[in-house]
Amino acid sequence: MPDPGLSDTLPTDNNTDNAQELSCCGKPAGRPRAADMEARMENLLHAAGCLFLEKGYGKVSLEMIAREAHVAVRTIYVKFGGKSGLFNAVVEQRRAAYFSTMPALETDMRPLPTILGEFGLLFVQLVTMPAAIRLNRMVVAEAATHPELAETFYKVGPGQTREMLTKFFSRPDIAPLFREELTAPMLALHLLNCLLGDQMSRLLFPPQAQPDVAQLRGKVAVSLDLFLHGTLRKQPVA
Repeated sequence: MPDPGLSDTLPTDNNTDNAQELSCCGKPAGRPRAADMEARMENLLHAAGCLFLEKGYGKVSLEMIAREAHVAVRTIYVKFGGKSGLFNAVVEQRRAAYFSTMPALETDMRPLPTILGEFGLLFVQLVTMPAAIRLNRMVVAEAATHPELAETFYKVGPGQTREMLTKFFSRPDIAPLFREELTAPMLALHLLNCLLGDQMSRLLFPPQAQPDVAQLRGKVAVSLDLFLHGTLRKQPVA
């Protein structure tokens, strides 16, 4: 991704107030309830995500994250196995939350343009979010010195999205719609590239205000038209 993934993969400004409220909660007496534990984990993931974006993966220590989230370093090791596992959880949680409103591609029986249109809008919204752009920049900048960062990001972000689309294009009712020589992985990658557009400029220059939904729908419509015209089987002449 980059596929997404992580895209927004990381906390957005809309979540800041809630996360700050969680971080100010006092430590409950006795054994924490399940709801309290869940809230603490949410706060930990939010704090870690913000620190990764603000300072960069390599400059953030588990001690910094633990202090910001008001947890013990040992808690992070027990729950996530270390910094790489925590980063994995941050990206995976936000990606899952973002795509949670979309029906599963493997079982969605709506018309092809409808399915791809809904996926495309969510995907483009994700990759144009300022937090997602900062995340992609960070991963690219630190991939050489922290290969585990690149591996984790790809696995739970772009890689997971490609796998999801590959399974979709492999469906017995979907595969015959496309040109025989185009494999499911090829279709998945081509669709993502059509939707991404000018990713290089997006990563090189300061993030702009995210386009509104109407603008994004128009972009997605053009991208899908380009994708479908180049990949669908030609209809036989009557």
